[in-house]
Amino acid sequence: MTFELIKDLVKLLLIVAFLFVALSVYLGWKQRAWTAFAEKHRFSILMTLVLAIVGIKVSEDVVNRESGPFDVLVLQFIHANVASSLTGLFEAATISGSARVLLPLVISMVVALLCAKRRFEALLITVSVLSGSMTVYVLKAAVGRARPALWDTQWYWGSSFPSGHTLVVAALATATVISANRIWPGSRKFVMSIALVWVFSVGISRLVLGVHWPTDVLAAVCIGMFLPLAIGIVLESLYA
Repeated sequence: MTFELIKDLVKLLLIVAFLFVALSVYLGWKQRAWTAFAEKHRFSILMTLVLAIVGIKVSEDVVNRESGPFDVLVLQFIHANVASSLTGLFEAATISGSARVLLPLVISMVVALLCAKRRFEALLITVSVLSGSMTVYVLKAAVGRARPALWDTQWYWGSSFPSGHTLVVAALATATVISANRIWPGSRKFVMSIALVWVFSVGISRLVLGVHWPTDVLAAVCIGMFLPLAIGIVLESLYA
């Protein structure tokens, strides 16, 4: 299993490297007007490619049912090593990624940004969260993966793949980091730290509570981060 994991990782890195180099060569040859834009957003483009490739790979393993042993092993390890006294803390983390928290939070953020005349940031957050929510429903309906049943857990609606809580939180957190970096560049590290802690807390809470498989959460993080990065690049090109 370890050898296969390393082999897959090397393949993914090679694919990302090839796509990035190919894109750079194409822009320099055919689309020179975009070269400066691509150079300025090189990190975002690279991260977008990485997240897309990893997300596709994990999703492929889920659809082909190749991730089963890994998923079961990780869930059993978490269940055996996380104290039951911490369940309340993880339930709170899950609630922070629920619609009843995210909906008023997103509305407040968008209204505040519009009042501050930050249309780019307001649009980025709105489109990121909406596209993330739509992606969750489409993938759940398309994949139809059964939720874990390794121990008694609270029942949740819908199929397991992907983790909706994690995906939407990752989308909102990433869009917030991008927005904060545009408004207050000096706050990037602080906002990014908070965002990473939030996404990790929500993602791991879904595993501790036993309502998602690890690959559900991993794919959700990749897709959730990919969407605002890709949307941000598109919006930057339009606003440039």
